[in-house]
Amino acid sequence: MGQVMKLPRRTFLHLAGGAAALPAVSRIAQAQAYPARPVHIVIGLPAGLSPDIVVRLVGQELSERLGQPVVIDNRSGAGGSIATELVVRAPPDGYMLLLTIASDAFNATLYPNLAFDYVGDIAPVAMICTTLFVMVVNPSVPAKTVPEFIAYAKANPGKINMASAGIGTAPHLFGELFKMMTGIDLVHVPYRSNYLPDVLGGQVQVLFTAIPATIEYIRTGKLRALGVTNATRLEMLSDIPAIGEFVPGYEASGWNGIGAPKSTPTKIIEKLNNEINAVVADPNIKARLVGLGVAPMSMTPGEFGKLIADYTDKWAKVIKFAGIKPG
Repeated sequence: MGQVMKLPRRTFLHLAGGAAALPAVSRIAQAQAYPARPVHIVIGLPAGLSPDIVVRLVGQELSERLGQPVVIDNRSGAGGSIATELVVRAPPDGYMLLLTIASDAFNATLYPNLAFDYVGDIAPVAMICTTLFVMVVNPSVPAKTVPEFIAYAKANPGKINMASAGIGTAPHLFGELFKMMTGIDLVHVPYRSNYLPDVLGGQVQVLFTAIPATIEYIRTGKLRALGVTNATRLEMLSDIPAIGEFVPGYEASGWNGIGAPKSTPTKIIEKLNNEINAVVADPNIKARLVGLGVAPMSMTPGEFGKLIADYTDKWAKVIKFAGIKPG
């Protein structure tokens, strides 16, 4: 302290002023230097499912643009809440991001005692795509159309198993909406690991799944697609009707996007938004995403935040109506 007192007054004031300005300056410097080390994207699902396929494709290209490795970190469990909590508690410096998916919005209603507020604690960064879902059955199921399946399910109540990636995930809730609107009884079988082997093997008979994970099985006849969950038919599966053609008003789709801890500097969020938008707009990546069965889409952080809030409200009504409780 004695040394400081010997400094000329002007120098001392200058140093003191500089110290006060440091936090703001270092935040700006930090944003400009970002990223200086690998960036992690945490995903609340096991490897091999649709969002994992999408984020690995985008992550590879994002790594090129950022000049740092983008590491995909699978942390499944509790319908994705484990992954979200990990990111909520991470330093808000842009080095730990979250692949946000529809299930995260469901959890806000499903788990009222979560240690975080998904809409409030995760800052929206960028949209990647809307995920398109399809209702598929194992070929051993005699139904060839949605009306035939409804009739078959009504004739066999409690005998048809429906797979999902866990209670409160998109495959579960999209199936619940279908059950609710058709009055049928399906037995929900939640999985913590990849459910596709059991659907292909016939242990479970029906699945509402994102198209990327099953498109090849549909094309090769290992699974039979009955209908897409979108409001209208999809260009890439134009011969498959929309479920809404038989169940008026049925519509369910998800999204893949990137979120960050809520206090992440705006400059970092803007940089990530610009770079992710550039990746999604790249003609090669766009074509590969479309080939996977997703619809590439870019948004500002504000637009993405509004989509998440609206979606959370819509599915809260379904969860409450169906009386879904976490297992």
